[in-house]
Amino acid sequence: MSETIPCKRWVRIIPPVMIIYIFAFMDRMNFGFAMAGGMNESLKITASTAGLAAGVFFFGYLVLQIPGGHISEKGYGKRFIALTILLWGGLSVATGFVESAWQLLTLRFLLGVAEGGVWPAILVIISKWFPAEERARANALFIMNINIAILVTGPLSGWIIQNFGWRNVFVIEGIISVLLILVWWPLVEESPAQAKWISAAERDYITTRIAAQEENTRAGGAPVSYRALFANVNFWRLTAFYLFFQIGDYGFMMWLPTILKNLTQQGMALVGLMSAVPFLAAMAGLYLIAYFSDKSGKRRIFLAIPGICFAAAFFLSVQTREIALLSFAFLVICGLFHNAYNGVFWSLPPKLFTREVCGGATGFINGIGNLGGFIGPYLVGWIITTFGDTSYAIYILSGFLLAAFLIAMTSPKALDDKAPAPESGNLPTSREKAA
Repeated sequence: MSETIPCKRWVRIIPPVMIIYIFAFMDRMNFGFAMAGGMNESLKITASTAGLAAGVFFFGYLVLQIPGGHISEKGYGKRFIALTILLWGGLSVATGFVESAWQLLTLRFLLGVAEGGVWPAILVIISKWFPAEERARANALFIMNINIAILVTGPLSGWIIQNFGWRNVFVIEGIISVLLILVWWPLVEESPAQAKWISAAERDYITTRIAAQEENTRAGGAPVSYRALFANVNFWRLTAFYLFFQIGDYGFMMWLPTILKNLTQQGMALVGLMSAVPFLAAMAGLYLIAYFSDKSGKRRIFLAIPGICFAAAFFLSVQTREIALLSFAFLVICGLFHNAYNGVFWSLPPKLFTREVCGGATGFINGIGNLGGFIGPYLVGWIITTFGDTSYAIYILSGFLLAAFLIAMTSPKALDDKAPAPESGNLPTSREKAA
């Protein structure tokens, strides 16, 4: 960024929102380790029922998607997220005490409701702090929380299960989540207008750039009502892309511990450590794709690359499973690309839709897309139960990723920015941080 413009927003906004969603995602993903660590046998449920319990979360997740985005657009995102932090942490703790499949299904659904509006609400807050030429990178840094959460969830959940049993993984991690209210409330501000720590130069830069970009969006005929939004072809294209990618992605993430356990025939502690490696690679993929997309102004190609690379590596991980090290290498490549598209993808709604409907559009796309979190895990569980093999499931998941790739490649050129991002989109220099 130009040295005349401070950029404290990068270090004051991104870290708190990352921390919040790290633990939200951890409370979602520790279920996969509980499945591999004895929950199914303890509750006497089949793989397909476990897959259903993993996926029913995403039906609950739909409930607050549009309201969460809309509430945040109206200036109440901070308060909305504070309430959900307390709810999802408490529900996670309660999951550690279930005694039946129905109790498990109910709590997973309610956990989905509690977490549902957080993602669109945070993305709306980010859109108020970062102009378009910075937004893919800002989104990417926030979305790194997914990979950090998985890096933490794997070793931590594996260690807790091995030493204290699968129930305590929900109780311990849920208690930590409740305590996040002490991080969220004092650190995050809704917009630059409410922040006391921001300089006048930085506030003026943000508000001027975003106001000009919103005016361009309106001038381009973007929908200003929900009726117009639901008639917009780009809205449905984004929704379909996100759904297909999420089917493949969640199938991969939720069943990775089981795939690794079958591949290595090792204990849960080692499986937990191995499962972290693909998501360490994912942090690099996520930021690099966003960086080059912001710098070039090209959105379509950087949506497409992760889909085709993820699909190919997932397919090859099955073809090479007789050579465990090579198969694991392809799973690491899957991790490199599994959510690399996200920073670019979530920069598009503010570009395509006006402020009146953008929060709701973000929530709808995220909600419908995250039905992939039901379809993917349940599909894998059903195929394992029916055929006794994960190979067929992986082939089908790869097909959904390929479909997402084709949607991106056939999207209109209007998704691309007209010019590369200016140099003012850089991350803060050490001199600026010191300022």
